[in-house]
Amino acid sequence: MNIQNVPEGMQRVAAELLSAGHPHAPRMLDDAARTAQQAADALGILVGQVAKSIIFRRKSDDAAVLVVTSGDRRVDEKKVEAHVGKVGRADAEFVKQRTGFSIGGVAPLAHATPPVTLIDRDLLRFEVVWAAAGHPHAVFALHPSDLARLTGAPVVDVVQEASTQ
Repeated sequence: MNIQNVPEGMQRVAAELLSAGHPHAPRMLDDAARTAQQAADALGILVGQVAKSIIFRRKSDDAAVLVVTSGDRRVDEKKVEAHVGKVGRADAEFVKQRTGFSIGGVAPLAHATPPVTLIDRDLLRFEVVWAAAGHPHAVFALHPSDLARLTGAPVVDVVQEASTQ
């Protein structure tokens, strides 16, 4: 991949993956994958295999809090708060300022300002997951345990109980 010809956010992600020795470079999708379902459909995978990045705003110090979880799970804010303190919603401007990425393309790494990060343990159900790579059309593959290695974040329970259908 010639990283000069891709969006700046994707360049940052590709450079960080390369420097970490990650074997899979980001790739561009034909269509935007702003939601976990769109990404799953484009990749032909289960929605749970999409490692979605959710940004919260920590109330005590205005820090960005990144929660990476399976696309088929909903974050439980109370569980997040048990790890990092009170959090609130982050608007698009806050997300862009702190991460350097637009909503829909927030990668789990290569942020403008390093966030407080939590990885949800439900991702470990899968051999391979796909994460945003700094742009709504860009993704990269990895083993879920690589998220902890690449980010230095703990793997914890931060999602609502899965509903049985």
